[in-house]
Amino acid sequence: MNTQDFIKIEEQYGAHNYHPLDVVIEKAEGVWVYDVEGKKYLDCLSAYSAVNQGHVHPEILKALLDQAKRVTLTSRAFRNDQLPMLYKELSEMTGYEMSLPMNSGAEAVETAVKLARKWAYQVKKVPRHQAEIIVAGNNFHGRTVTIISFSTEPSYRDDFGPFTPGFVVVEYGNAEAIEKAITPNTAAVMLEPIQGEAGVIVPPAGYLKSVAAICKTNNVLFIADEIQTGLARTGKLFAAHHDDVRADITIVGKALSGGFYPVSAILADKAVLGLFQPGEHGSTFGGNPLAAAVARASLRVIREEKLSDRSAKLGEYFIEQLSEIPSPHVKEVRGKGLLIGVELKPEAGGARRFCEALKAKGILAKETHDNVIRFAPPLVIDKETIDWALPTIRETLNMP
Repeated sequence: MNTQDFIKIEEQYGAHNYHPLDVVIEKAEGVWVYDVEGKKYLDCLSAYSAVNQGHVHPEILKALLDQAKRVTLTSRAFRNDQLPMLYKELSEMTGYEMSLPMNSGAEAVETAVKLARKWAYQVKKVPRHQAEIIVAGNNFHGRTVTIISFSTEPSYRDDFGPFTPGFVVVEYGNAEAIEKAITPNTAAVMLEPIQGEAGVIVPPAGYLKSVAAICKTNNVLFIADEIQTGLARTGKLFAAHHDDVRADITIVGKALSGGFYPVSAILADKAVLGLFQPGEHGSTFGGNPLAAAVARASLRVIREEKLSDRSAKLGEYFIEQLSEIPSPHVKEVRGKGLLIGVELKPEAGGARRFCEALKAKGILAKETHDNVIRFAPPLVIDKETIDWALPTIRETLNMP
């Protein structure tokens, strides 16, 4: 079957909840993917930063296969020999005393919301069921009903109410707005250190540091959603580290599995995460031995291949080169590490047509928020490959 055959079947039998580029990928390796006709493409999306380690990394693949031959699922009714080691290695790598694994990023966000509320009632003594969490406008934390309850994107919310109460939305990048929104019932402030889905919005320098200080002063938890920005994507292990900030709760996912398997987690110290008691929260698949083995290998690759350093160095180069492209369509190039957004002027006709043109020339990128092209290749990319892509990107950004 060819590309159009697969697209026809997908459109007929699948729910139309995505608008993908019309490329049908059948295999991948490193930074390259191949369609069903055998055409080769440079992946500049990395499955929304889930494959920071590159596609089908051999070390993570080996861990997956080895563990799959032994035991894949025990549920948390019993213990397994992989989860304790994942706990230990996450703690050693991130500095947090404890972690709690789930599956999807949205599940981890829900876990953080529940934990922040319990902390508010048990520790801060907020009146029961009155806790509030402050979030930022244009956020993206997932798709569950509770999470879309504090989204400001109409397409995420329309027709899906009624919504979960207990959230206050303020302007992103404005620490003073957070300070003004805090009340005695405020449990936490939850932010993305860089807003990826909103168009790679980088806050002003010092913003996260100010927010963390405000939270500490007011006895409020600071939650960093690092699902997309964490695990080396922006040139640091966590994007909050650019502001020398250690969040009270950090949420991770995506690259925690290197793209092999859904794995997410929240990280915190015992004073916070130790509040959960048996029966209060869980997941049949959360912390399963297959997931834990995959996550352990994924963390090893990030550490041993120094992916944070690679992202910092190559990201600086890529951003510099993109910024020098003389295009009448480009409004701004921004980002950190290898999380880069090229914002187009409104009159450019939208980012989608540029992404489709790049696809035709062998580069896969994806538009976000209509006018932004996101470039986020796997962190194993090298300078030679970036140099190979740049002439095509230049040509595309200068098309009529």
